[in-house]
Amino acid sequence: MDINILLFNDFEPLDVFGPMEVFLHADGFRVNLFTLDKASSIKSYDQISLDAKSVSDINKEGVLLIPGGAATRTLISDTAFLKKLALLASKATYCLTVCTGSALLAATHFMDGKRATSNKLAFDWVTGSNTQVNWVKEARWIVDDRLYSSSGVSAGIDMSLAFLADTVNEEFADNIAHDIEYIRVKDNNNDPFS
Repeated sequence: MDINILLFNDFEPLDVFGPMEVFLHADGFRVNLFTLDKASSIKSYDQISLDAKSVSDINKEGVLLIPGGAATRTLISDTAFLKKLALLASKATYCLTVCTGSALLAATHFMDGKRATSNKLAFDWVTGSNTQVNWVKEARWIVDDRLYSSSGVSAGIDMSLAFLADTVNEEFADNIAHDIEYIRVKDNNNDPFS
């Protein structure tokens, strides 16, 4: 299964690297870093540079993962970006958001009527992006059909492991958590930051 991680300048590194580490350890999953930008080199907010594929080079029916970061504050008003994101979300088998990445997907109206969560420090801003989403403050991650959304930053790791537990099995997810020496939160209601 393809895990297509969207990169844009000023993304939050752990929103990308945490889930990526999980999926890189998962047999049968292939991680693709891609961008909607013209440039193939994308920098995080702290200037970590990553090479990214063009959107035309990915399997759009794979899993779409949208990170957060400082750029979400401007991308949320970029209608061309949101239109492309909406098309990708409509074709993806699953959509996963980490942190304020949920605001971007919410702005496309893909999440209308669905339950979702986001970073608690930016929760008021995120929930203002679309009032048609059923925002849940007290949750580490939320699953609603083919949408998975996580709270802030490190919660993306727990959401990714939960995704593997749901799509493969619990033992598979536990083994990956063990391999990366990560103490997994299995209860999505266990969010000490809400």
